Amino acid sequence: MTDSTSVDIALAIVRIFLGAMIFAHGFYKVFRGGKLAGTAKWFDSIGMRPGSLNAAMAAATELGVGALLVVGFLTPVAAGGLIALMVVAIVTVHRKNGFFVFNAGQGIEYCLMIAVACLIPATLGAGRYAIDHHLHGSLFHWLANPTHGLLTALVLGLGGSALQLAAIYRPGSVA
Repeated sequence: MTDSTSVDIALAIVRIFLGAMIFAHGFYKVFRGGKLAGTAKWFDSIGMRPGSLNAAMAAATELGVGALLVVGFLTPVAAGGLIALMVVAIVTVHRKNGFFVFNAGQGIEYCLMIAVACLIPATLGAGRYAIDHHLHGSLFHWLANPTHGLLTALVLGLGGSALQLAAIYRPGSVA
């Protein structure tokens, strides 16, 4: 196996794991547990109002970026979406619980690790076993540049989460 093949396989493993993991979260929100109605109530309870809109947006984002990461399409954009989800989770739920995931209420460790791991395929690319690899001559060629991929993921992730939090997060309004 060549070094290049090893890197492509490692990128596929990271990308597919992250995508499948977050897709499963979105699937659970829509089809399992309390479904979207239960998720909406939970969002309302933590100050993310309206809960129904946030539940639908979270589920759609998780399903969408999960599918994009699994197939390796628009990888830096998808990574940015997942980073945004994790930053919102850190700010709204986990930051008050410290760093470690085993702390009561779960700390930021797990969400932070996912956000950081997203920077790998965003920066290095999706690898040879991805749709992005076959689009180098297309309109999306600029995403193949490591600096552009990194910046795209960071701007979408940090900027998107900041906009969402500014628009809808009202922790003092929790009933």
